[in-house]
Amino acid sequence: MEKENCFDLNLVDFSKKTEIVETILIAIGALLTPFIIPQFLQLVFGKTSFIASNSQYVVGTIVNIALIFAGVNVKGYKKIIGIITLPSISAICSGFIFKTASIYTVYLIPAIWIGNFAFVYLYRKIYVEKKKNYILASIPAILVKAAIIFFGFNLLTWVSVIPSQGKVFQALQLSMGMNQLVTATIAAVLVAGIIAAIKAKKGLYKKS
Repeated sequence: MEKENCFDLNLVDFSKKTEIVETILIAIGALLTPFIIPQFLQLVFGKTSFIASNSQYVVGTIVNIALIFAGVNVKGYKKIIGIITLPSISAICSGFIFKTASIYTVYLIPAIWIGNFAFVYLYRKIYVEKKKNYILASIPAILVKAAIIFFGFNLLTWVSVIPSQGKVFQALQLSMGMNQLVTATIAAVLVAGIIAAIKAKKGLYKKS
């Protein structure tokens, strides 16, 4: 029997209707989070509050949660690619996350897309297809994603597409570097708990 493509696998088998709803919700979350969350945080906590000023951590974590779920439970590479491309476009168009640096993030889109694809693919390949430990999938997925995006940033800085100093440089250096590691790690931890709950509910864990 021909080996099934990793993009056609699911961690948990849902009904077709549930699978469609899940895919739509993930896509909507990936698209709308960069628009809605920063404004929501400003409304609740105030524009000058610490949490509103650092909304990219909240947005990044939610987006990474959507990406991980796309990696483990969305069938079809076309749907996955669609989900991968949505957050960066939304974040740049909204202007809430990167603010004055938004114009420069346009040039970073290819690196962000490639990084997101690698992130999703590694979860799918290692955790879903190879059935390895979730942590063993998370570590390389997080590191590879962050490395690709940060390499893209450094490359564009080196060729002077992005300023090599000043506030824009510092903001993008943080966003494309450490923030990628932090938000992806937090997302991985949160998804671990969600997956455990889903699998337990579906009866995929043996009762002790």
